[in-house]
Amino acid sequence: MKVIFIFLLTVMFSFSTLADDKSLPFYSKYYDEQRDPFADAAEAIELAKSSGRNILIEIGGNWCSWCKKMDAFLDKNPELYQQLHSKYVVLKVSVSDSNENEAFMKGLPPVLGYPHMYVSNSNGKMLLSKDTAELLDNGEYSLTHWQEFINKWQVSAVQAPRSSTQSE
Repeated sequence: MKVIFIFLLTVMFSFSTLADDKSLPFYSKYYDEQRDPFADAAEAIELAKSSGRNILIEIGGNWCSWCKKMDAFLDKNPELYQQLHSKYVVLKVSVSDSNENEAFMKGLPPVLGYPHMYVSNSNGKMLLSKDTAELLDNGEYSLTHWQEFINKWQVSAVQAPRSSTQSE
């Protein structure tokens, strides 16, 4: 009976995660070489402003084995996935041999490997450039490292952007 109860809770939680996933913008869930990262970034900034979140820009692609491992890790940890998407607007930007998105990438600090993440505020100010290898522990993504990262760079943990009425 206990096993059935745990199974049902897991299934119900998985369905609630999937339901929440449907409300996410396409650019928050998938790498797509055909998308315009400038248009997606403009939309992400508007969503971040209206929802009071920072933006997590994730650079990678469908060819990237570590990007797939990171996505699989987040899929296996639905609470972390929900926490990430509730505290950040995630913007996935595809880079590949057929579309390097050079113009968009010129505006960002250099990437040393993939996936690579940046955190910006809702005004587009860059707060962090992060090698995702820092989220690994013994060659696997770490729940603890991810939670620390999410908590450290969310809006409430970093200085919120000043409004134009505040003095410098």
